[in-house]
Amino acid sequence: MRSITTLLTTFLGKTGLLEGDLDYHLLRASMVIIFLFFGYQKWWDYEAQTLIPFISNGPLISWMYPVFGIRGASWFLGVSEWLFGALIFIGFWNKTLGALGAAGSCLSFIMTLTIIPFMPDGWAASAGGFPAMTGNVPFLMKDVVLLAVSVYLLKQDAVRALVAARAGSAGGHASRGRARPDTVAA
Repeated sequence: MRSITTLLTTFLGKTGLLEGDLDYHLLRASMVIIFLFFGYQKWWDYEAQTLIPFISNGPLISWMYPVFGIRGASWFLGVSEWLFGALIFIGFWNKTLGALGAAGSCLSFIMTLTIIPFMPDGWAASAGGFPAMTGNVPFLMKDVVLLAVSVYLLKQDAVRALVAARAGSAGGHASRGRARPDTVAA
């Protein structure tokens, strides 16, 4: 097993995949794509109807129906998702705006994750209940990973924006926010 691991790490080292920010850029691009498609869905009635059990049972989002109605709540979510996706996309060049988009993304996924305990019939009684997911709960579980990615992007962008701001205020050449986060002085 050790020889396979050594072979794999040697191969990855030679490809250059272990250097640079490939993981960071792939996660950013993935979030942009996700928000683009998630936001697009919200403009159609089929999605507005699909969201009813989620929004109705969400302790942090149930206020949307009395304020906006069913279609308006869906549109509000769509605009929010496109806004967060656009800010995360701009984060390729502007880390401060990228951090703002990632913060919005974190808030979005925290809000959806709070639905899980309140989703009716979310745990299969025939399998003993929790943790046997059923119904809409498995769909919401993807948000655990998306929240983790959002937190990662928020941290990376905030640190890189801080490095760029320090470089700019010290009279040095600002790196447009591209500095590695591991170069930040404690």
